[in-house]
Amino acid sequence: MTATPAPTLPAGVDPAELAEIALTVAVEAGELITVERPRDLGVAETKTSRTDVVTVMDQRSQDHLLARLGQLRPDDGFAGEERGGRAGTSGITWVVDPIDGTVNYLYEIPAYAVSVAAVVGDPTVDGGWRPVAGAVVNPVTGERYRAWLGGGSWRGVGDEEPRRLQVGETPLELALCGTGFGYDADRRAWQAAVLTHVLPRVRDIRRLGSAALDLCRIAEGSLDVYHERGLNPWDMAAGWLVATEAGAVVTDLAGGAPRERMTLAGAPGVHAEMSGVLAAAVTAVGPESGR
Repeated sequence: MTATPAPTLPAGVDPAELAEIALTVAVEAGELITVERPRDLGVAETKTSRTDVVTVMDQRSQDHLLARLGQLRPDDGFAGEERGGRAGTSGITWVVDPIDGTVNYLYEIPAYAVSVAAVVGDPTVDGGWRPVAGAVVNPVTGERYRAWLGGGSWRGVGDEEPRRLQVGETPLELALCGTGFGYDADRRAWQAAVLTHVLPRVRDIRRLGSAALDLCRIAEGSLDVYHERGLNPWDMAAGWLVATEAGAVVTDLAGGAPRERMTLAGAPGVHAEMSGVLAAAVTAVGPESGR
C-alpha cells in the first residue's frame, strides 16, 4: 500500500511571516477575551455534552480571528472550533481555537489560551494535514509561544525578547506527565482506567486544562511528556508545531501524525518509553464503552 504523501508548503509562502501573523491576531484575540470579559459571563450553550461548554466570548474571539485573517490573508481557508469558516484557494488553512481551556476561562483559572495555526493539507481529515506556522498566547500570564517550519520554537512574556526553546531528556520514572480528559462520560472512564497504568510509572501527573498550553510546556520543559485521547485539530495545531520545532516528537501510538485517538508528545527518549506504556495500557483496558 502506497503511503499518502505529506502535504507541502505552497511555493512562495514564507512560514515565518505566517507565524508573525498568527502571533499578531492571537494577541489581539487574547486582549479581547480578557478586557471585554463580561462580569456575569455564562454558558451560551453546550458542544458535545452538558459539561462541554461554549461561552459568548468563544464565539466573539473566533469571529475576530476570522475577520482579521480574512483581511491579512484573504485567499486562505479558515477552520475553527466554533461556528464560522471558509474555504480557501492558497493551499493554507488557518486552524484556530479561540479559547483553548474554556472551562478554566469560565472559572477564571489563568490557564487558557488563544491558539492560531497555519496548516497545509485538509484539517478535516484525521492525519491528513500538518502545521507550518503557529502561535499560542496566554493572555493572563502574557506567555507568547510561536513556531514556524524550520525556524525553531520561541517563548516570550509580553513584549520581552523571546528565547528559543529546546526539549531535554528525562527518564520516564522521573517525568512529569501532562494529560487531559474528554467531556463524554464513557471517554472519561476509559481515560481514567488508562491513567491507572501510567501513574505508577511516572514522577507525577498534571491535568492543567489546555492542550495547546500543555504542548507548549513540553517545548519549554515544564512538562516532560504529554498524552491525550480526543484532541481536535484546533486543540493541537499550533502546540504541535511549537513542540516539534523545539525537538519533541509528537505522534499517535503507531508513530504517525497525532490523531483524535491519541496524541503523545515528549523528547525522543521519554516519548518512546511512554509509547510502550500507553500501548500496553490501551491493550489492557480495551475499547471505550459503546465504541
